Amino acid sequence: MSPDHSPLARFAITPAEIDRVIAAFYQSIRSHPTLAPIFAAHITDWPAHEMKIALFWRNAILLERGYDGNPMAIHKAAGNVRPGMFDPWLALFDATLARELPPDTAQAWSSLAHRIGRGLRYGLVDAAKTASGVPLLR
Repeated sequence: MSPDHSPLARFAITPAEIDRVIAAFYQSIRSHPTLAPIFAAHITDWPAHEMKIALFWRNAILLERGYDGNPMAIHKAAGNVRPGMFDPWLALFDATLARELPPDTAQAWSSLAHRIGRGLRYGLVDAAKTASGVPLLR
């Protein structure tokens, strides 16, 4: 790794690169036909949200300790996040990664994002069941 990259990082990326990807991703979110209304219902301060999410990814990738939130609790509490929404979210995130980063870095981050997405989706499936126990996947 170059001196710009943390020796503890899961893969070679800088904090500035993480910030750039997050800014580009949320720019895309704001114009996405399905995801924009969901995010807009909860986010009133986009720069603060982007900073919080950048801190999340810095923690997940660079092993920094600047993020102290609980993504599962936040997504459950939102009330309008459904398991089926993760596919378009991840597709948009993957497209952003591919535009903003070298292929190896984009793939490494994508793999981590998909693993985290599976965990969140699973948690929401457990929370979103009909009375008979059938998961609501919309």
